[in-house]
Amino acid sequence: MPAARTPHEVLTCYYQAMLDKSPDDLAALYAVDAVHEFPFAFPGFPPLYEGREAVRAGYRAAWGSSPAQVQEVRRVAAYETADPEVIVAEHVVVATLTTEATTFTVPGLLILHVRNGLITRVRDYMDGSKVANART
Repeated sequence: MPAARTPHEVLTCYYQAMLDKSPDDLAALYAVDAVHEFPFAFPGFPPLYEGREAVRAGYRAAWGSSPAQVQEVRRVAAYETADPEVIVAEHVVVATLTTEATTFTVPGLLILHVRNGLITRVRDYMDGSKVANART
């Protein structure tokens, strides 16, 4: 049996799923009963997803209806914490609106809780106004 992914490895896979716009790859990183929270919720986005399948369905709907394509995820920093199952990551997402060829950036911060190689909880802080303004 392969070793469970470390929080840093899970973070790398998370970013790759964003680049690939793959809800299935993203959901595969989550424990069945994981919770993904959006503390800075904005219109049209739920405050949280409860469970792996809710993550899959939520991202399938969001990414499927979005004209935005992630071009790059710039990892600003990743911080280990006193808890070896928790990693805090700062990033900037660079995306293009395919309908207008307009590029925009969205800063964000993730707090990932990873147990046995799977995400059990995410607090996903992103600048939702940047996303909303890019779509208008």
